Amino acid sequence: MLGAYVGFSVAAHASFWSALVIAPLAVGLAGAALERCLLRCVRPHGHLAELLLTFGAAYLIGKLVKLGWGLSPLAARIPASLDGPLFTLYGAAFARYRAFMIAVSLAMLIALYAVLCVSKAGLIVRAALAGVIGAPLFVIEPSMVESLGSIVFVVVVIGGLGSLSGALVASLLVGCVQTLAVASDVSLGDVLATFGTALPPQWSSLTLAQLAPLIPYALLIAMLVLRPRGLFGRRDDHA
Repeated sequence: MLGAYVGFSVAAHASFWSALVIAPLAVGLAGAALERCLLRCVRPHGHLAELLLTFGAAYLIGKLVKLGWGLSPLAARIPASLDGPLFTLYGAAFARYRAFMIAVSLAMLIALYAVLCVSKAGLIVRAALAGVIGAPLFVIEPSMVESLGSIVFVVVVIGGLGSLSGALVASLLVGCVQTLAVASDVSLGDVLATFGTALPPQWSSLTLAQLAPLIPYALLIAMLVLRPRGLFGRRDDHA
């Protein structure tokens, strides 16, 4: 969220490409200061203290964002060079900006892995960069952290705490399953009928597209029951 707001402000006074560099660095420095001045102080008290401090800091940052940028949604513009379709397949256009987002995401994964993945500041720089490139496709508002934070939590748990490759695989899994559900017109009653289970009419008429927002959390519950450490988590994770 903070990366999106800082990127919006930088782009308004300079350019999108300037925001792509300045915003992640600025937010990364702020994150490094938070880690050095606060998180290191509570680390000897265990993960619970770190978690509570993180939630408190996130709440404070959210309030500061509301004071600084207000409550009104902000719309970030897509750069003219990245606007428009890249190609058309079976009548469906694939936007240039989405291809740019995929390329930047892969570049972050590959180029920053060896340098930054071992540090808290590196994680914050990547998150801020994601906020900058994702801003033109979303409405920038204070509540965006709540709407996206829950999905990020699902991806992290399914992939395994501390595993970058696990987060990548889990994000692809959740995204593909949810997209297939949205595009499906199959009803819940049809799915359960294949297992010999019947539901009341008001439940059986629900389609998978209507239930798509719940699917990531269903996957989360299934993962916690079957493999609590996630896809690539280790048995010695202390979370």
